[in-house]
Amino acid sequence: MTATPLPDAPSSLPPADGDAPARLQLRGITKRYPGIVANDGIDLRVGRGQIHAILGENGAGKSTLMKIIYGAVAPDAGEVLFDGRPVHIRNPQQARQLGIAMVFQHFNLFETLTVAENIWLGQEWTMSREMLRVNLDEAGKLFGLDIDLERPVHTLSVGERQKVEILRSLVTHPKLLILDEPTSVLTPQAVQSLFAMLRRLAQSGCSILYISHKLHEIRSLCDRCTVIRQGKVTGVVDPREHSDASLARLMIGAEPPALQNRPGTPGELVLQVEGLSLPCDNLFGTALDRLHLQVRAGEVVGIAGISGNGQNELLRALSGEDTRAAPDAVRLFGQPAGRSDPRQRRRQWGLHFVPEERLGRATVPSMDLAQNLLLTRDLAIGRLGWLSRRRLHAKAAEVVQRFRVKAAGTHSAARSLSGGNLQKYIVGREMDAGPRLLILAQPTWGVDVGAASQIRAQILALREQGCAVLVISEELDELFEVCDRLYVMAKGTLSPSLQRAEASIEKIGLWMSGLWEGGPQQPTAAGQAELATMV
Repeated sequence: MTATPLPDAPSSLPPADGDAPARLQLRGITKRYPGIVANDGIDLRVGRGQIHAILGENGAGKSTLMKIIYGAVAPDAGEVLFDGRPVHIRNPQQARQLGIAMVFQHFNLFETLTVAENIWLGQEWTMSREMLRVNLDEAGKLFGLDIDLERPVHTLSVGERQKVEILRSLVTHPKLLILDEPTSVLTPQAVQSLFAMLRRLAQSGCSILYISHKLHEIRSLCDRCTVIRQGKVTGVVDPREHSDASLARLMIGAEPPALQNRPGTPGELVLQVEGLSLPCDNLFGTALDRLHLQVRAGEVVGIAGISGNGQNELLRALSGEDTRAAPDAVRLFGQPAGRSDPRQRRRQWGLHFVPEERLGRATVPSMDLAQNLLLTRDLAIGRLGWLSRRRLHAKAAEVVQRFRVKAAGTHSAARSLSGGNLQKYIVGREMDAGPRLLILAQPTWGVDVGAASQIRAQILALREQGCAVLVISEELDELFEVCDRLYVMAKGTLSPSLQRAEASIEKIGLWMSGLWEGGPQQPTAAGQAELATMV
């Protein structure tokens, strides 16, 4: 197959590694699923020491292609060459033996095991625990991925779990490293550290396949970019010669429309948090210390901060998953709600929320899209309390169509969708419920620029309809784009409220370290005493 260049894209690029055989070469790779062709005759060439981006919108077939290279999915047709030799990669173990490592978009970790145990399980049997620990210490210090190896994975934030996945791949000293949305939950500082590490890896001869929807990252990091649209390669470009806008056009055929974020008029007080303090409910959690927060109808309020500073604990307290708070510490429409569970908060006050964990918390992976509506909706109860499957699938189809979710149908299992399309479905499910208060954690995690623009536009549309919206995100650009006011979370505390017009990247960056007046450098004696009385 000959790649067809897109407009403004060079038709060919010189090989990055001279006459040496490519590290990886794909010829005519095809993979079909019921109702969809994920990969359609894909050709790809990755040179030695090259950082090569794969660019495409959600559902374009990127993740399927990476799983084929890693041996997790078998192609229906095509040929794979590694270091110039044809190979048939039957499983991930064989891929690792060849020198291929992969960091998946959806984490593959055992939550009840420690960090060290998870990493050890992914290695060859010849690697002892002692050898692994030495390699982990070396890799962690060298690449700035230090993490407590004895912590159970279920106590880690999403950003920390991402680090575990990356660390697990590095200890094998791979020849080809595949990264699927590796920075989706990392802070800007952590992203820069990761990029420095990847450049050092490339200089040592390791080839890197990099999937990201963050176009500025691709332009900054990658030497070459293969564009995939609807399962086909449509061009190969040098991303350094393109702008974010031109890369967006190559990927989705058009630039995302600019958001029109006009100042709103806040209405009644919907969510009020007064002096919320909660001790850790596990050894490695983050205690919440005297939080104060307000969200009014018709406004979008954002919470910035580095992952693991209490955002997950706050979301659980606000959503009703954690009911340890004093009744008056969380008030909805003026009524005490601290001890109400999620169902009560949905039914009585219209509170809906989107957690950051897509699989296992926001959805049941093995259930289909229609069945997953039942997790937060009571819309399919028919006569005598029986479920109406017809109504259930009709509503799921509405969500799929409204939010442009790419799926084979409403009978598709949640785990069969790409990460970005599943995110669109989850956000759409909660927005379609007509919430009076919507809380979103990492709302555009892993979605392409077009879908991210769509979700942000829907957030602003909800605000215009009078909904109160709280967005918890590590994407500062996102928060600046949609929010009316901002808080910053650090070490389990919240900063004072800040109008968006008064905020800057530099100021928010300082506050993310707790460096605001009265910030959490040391907990006050009063705060420590209050927490002690609740343990």
